[in-house]
Amino acid sequence: MRITWYGHSTFRVEFGSTALLIDPFLTGNPKWDGGWEEPSAGISHLLLTHGHDDHIGDAISVVKKTGAQVVGSAEVCTFLARQGAENVNPGNHGGTVDCGEFTVSFVNALHSSSSMGGGDFVYLGNPLGLVITPKGDKTLYAMGDTGIFGDMALVDELYAPKVGIVPIGDRFTMGAKQAALACKRYFKFETVIPCHYGTFPILDQTPDKFLAEMGGDAGIVKVAEVGVPFDV
Repeated sequence: MRITWYGHSTFRVEFGSTALLIDPFLTGNPKWDGGWEEPSAGISHLLLTHGHDDHIGDAISVVKKTGAQVVGSAEVCTFLARQGAENVNPGNHGGTVDCGEFTVSFVNALHSSSSMGGGDFVYLGNPLGLVITPKGDKTLYAMGDTGIFGDMALVDELYAPKVGIVPIGDRFTMGAKQAALACKRYFKFETVIPCHYGTFPILDQTPDKFLAEMGGDAGIVKVAEVGVPFDV
């Protein structure tokens, strides 16, 4: 599995012949100035954790160019379909959808979901965490924006993800202490990829506090460089 981080919570994930993009906040992302075209090239699916504009930002541009299938909540999929997304695959908490070479299971996330992108407030359902299970590769859990919650233990029991994409920036998501506790108490991750930090001044700017809280388990943390692919 090859992963590329584009800052904030935007990731490209590749396995086998499949490429997908998660939460495409590229235009206006202070950590990435390369546009949305390169990160989305050749993708078959666009996965969305929730409807905040720093997560769905370039979704319509991406799907209109690539024809990628949108995978997310019913509300987010409907919102984007009304803007021209022609191929949507909606779900909700507890469900799993088949995406051909992989499945996506929808789990809880403690956050909110809405858009102000068009100038008006639009409620976009409940936020999600996404468990991505490829055929013949490691299971990845993209937590989305969330606080810690005890039922993360059930996510591990049900899906046993080996790779975790974990928000650590505090204020709007888990900070270092919660994120580290979640990783150590509830999961048996082989690789933890921190995200949702350093993008805006009000977030934690580095992963240093998270690494410190991980203590002896810090060796499983992959601090990604923006735009640089790595294998897990």
